[in-house]
Amino acid sequence: MCAYYPESKVEVKGFTAKYYDTLMNIISFGLYPSFMRKVIQLMEIKPNDKIMDLGAGTGRNACLMSNYLSSNGEVIGLDVSDEMMTLFKKNCKDLQNVKIINQRIDKPLPYEGEFDKAFISFVLHGFPQEIRREIIGNVFKGLKKEGEFFILDYNEFSLKRMPFYLRIPFKLIECPYAFDFIEKDWQKILAEEGFNHFEKYLFFGGYVRLLKVVKMS
Repeated sequence: MCAYYPESKVEVKGFTAKYYDTLMNIISFGLYPSFMRKVIQLMEIKPNDKIMDLGAGTGRNACLMSNYLSSNGEVIGLDVSDEMMTLFKKNCKDLQNVKIINQRIDKPLPYEGEFDKAFISFVLHGFPQEIRREIIGNVFKGLKKEGEFFILDYNEFSLKRMPFYLRIPFKLIECPYAFDFIEKDWQKILAEEGFNHFEKYLFFGGYVRLLKVVKMS
């Protein structure tokens, strides 16, 4: 993705990719594992669900999702990072209903009306706005009627009003696209793309949000 969007940080490589889960645990002061378990629980996954995991990374989230699935359910992860795909395969090697595919999520996907749920975690903010809409359109096409789309990412907030001890790390860590992301009205944007029935769950002082939307039938 870096070749397409030089300012983006959604594709990680090298040391960061190899120790991604450990780094997330450290950054969150050990809260990340329990946080993600709560997020996956809120998805209310059914045994036979077919789930699309966009920017699937190390497979940590896919493994959590698989705990709720029967042998008829399935998680298909999409990613383009060789390092992440290697980790995904290692972490999910014993799970028959979980697989990873080398696929850019910002390009047309080979799915139409196949998935009950779609999930994207801290990836959408790393793209230009027009590309975000392309990704959302791919999800809409891939979901079944009344399929559910879960977006785990930054909530909408004012960077200027953010406490300085959070604002400084945010500016240092995040890519320029994130500053644009937090200012958007995502419920309005998603409604324009054909989704409704909004539900939101806030974390980490309201700066992080799980947004659930439904594909209109």
